[in-house]
Amino acid sequence: MIKEIYLDNAATTKVDEKVAERVCDVMLNKYGNASSLHKVGQKSKKLLEESRKKIADFIKASPSEIIFTSGGTESNNLAIRGLAKVDSEKKHIITSVIEHSSVLETCHDLEKKGYKINYIGVDNKGIINLKELESKIKKDTLVVSVMHVNNEIGAIQPIEKIGKICKNKGVYFHTDSVQSFKKLDIDVSKVNVDLMSVSGHKIHAPKGIGFLYVKKGTKIFPILTGGEQEKNIRSGTENIPGIIGLASALDVKIDKGKIKKMRDWMIKELLKIQSVKINGSLEKRIYDNINISFYGIEGESLMLMLDEAGIFVSTGSACASNKLKESYVLKAIGVDKMYIHGSIRITIDEISKNDAKFVTEKIKDSVKKLRKISPFKLNLKK
Repeated sequence: MIKEIYLDNAATTKVDEKVAERVCDVMLNKYGNASSLHKVGQKSKKLLEESRKKIADFIKASPSEIIFTSGGTESNNLAIRGLAKVDSEKKHIITSVIEHSSVLETCHDLEKKGYKINYIGVDNKGIINLKELESKIKKDTLVVSVMHVNNEIGAIQPIEKIGKICKNKGVYFHTDSVQSFKKLDIDVSKVNVDLMSVSGHKIHAPKGIGFLYVKKGTKIFPILTGGEQEKNIRSGTENIPGIIGLASALDVKIDKGKIKKMRDWMIKELLKIQSVKINGSLEKRIYDNINISFYGIEGESLMLMLDEAGIFVSTGSACASNKLKESYVLKAIGVDKMYIHGSIRITIDEISKNDAKFVTEKIKDSVKKLRKISPFKLNLKK
């Protein structure tokens, strides 16, 4: 039987066993609707508010500032569309070219409705240009939306500096913290963030749960209607098991230093391969991310070879339609086409040295095999 080595934690994480046990207990024994006035419902209501407070305390917020959602995509939509519904006069939004599709597609949709969107560029490390961002803020700017950590290359944006700029200019600042929550310290009172999106399944909680932090005084309108749950901002019966799972996942212990040390060792080993490059910053990078390109091969082919060996990674070179498409993130940081299509993303959790060695050796071997059958005339560099 082939041992499975899961290295796609930026896509989703395995639910922690203790978290799963807690979720199952709630599903089976505390199943009431938190809006019901009877005892069964009020037990769920108590759990809901205890979880809300625990999460709020974790980011130094007030419980009233936590709005539970189905995850990052809904939170991003609620933040941007919710603000747009409040102030119809301000029709200018600033974001970056490397945001998650849930932000970019929302902005594209608003453009069709008359909004002006500025897509700020990044340098070859994936870091936003602060001077360009500041220069684009105008009187009718509604919100600046810049992610904390990029989901492909792991680049960490200077959100404290962005928040300060936005505060000084009097515009809202929204950050997608799906890839940074619990990995980086976030104190919302210090980063001057008005709205922050989080998803549970990136931190060993179940899928289908997340929250939007909405700073006190920030008014947004709902994008879902039909009920009065979550301060009338997010209608729908609360997902109590998921919320309990999200709160419980805050207790999952992660040895960040150990993960980073193993990540750095793997990068060092993979860089021994000819004509290979790490995409994005090595310094301003989340500790579990390796985005690497191999010249002259297809990332999809490498991913499938690794899959056969029980190693699970992802690639940004193909879209949902299964047609090869350049990663807009790698394109934005200036990666050459021959490298873009040969890219894979490895996002690790705690991994043993033996497993890390097996993975790096299997990648070396697979890249060698793929280059032998490549239709391109390769001029490999050391």
